[in-house]
Amino acid sequence: MSFGFVAYHYPRPEHVEEFVGRCHRVRAVLLPQPGFLRAEVWVTPEGDAVVTTGEFASRQAFERAFAAVLREAAEAVVFDEREVRPRLVHTLLSR
Repeated sequence: MSFGFVAYHYPRPEHVEEFVGRCHRVRAVLLPQPGFLRAEVWVTPEGDAVVTTGEFASRQAFERAFAAVLREAAEAVVFDEREVRPRLVHTLLSR
């Protein structure tokens, strides 16, 4: 059973492209991690949200991979004034 997530991020309009770049930085750190399967970065047609999705072989692989993100790219995941509201994150289990 794989483990995944969908995260909704709400950057200020003037920071959307910068935020997309931050998400791609996180993806670059995830790529070589054991158990990482895929991640994608999406932007709503209105440009009001950046949506990231990810899939891992297991919850443990997810936890290890994001520990690497915190070590190698913490600046890319910090919540700050560039976002207009808190992120909404859902974790998922395949069936």
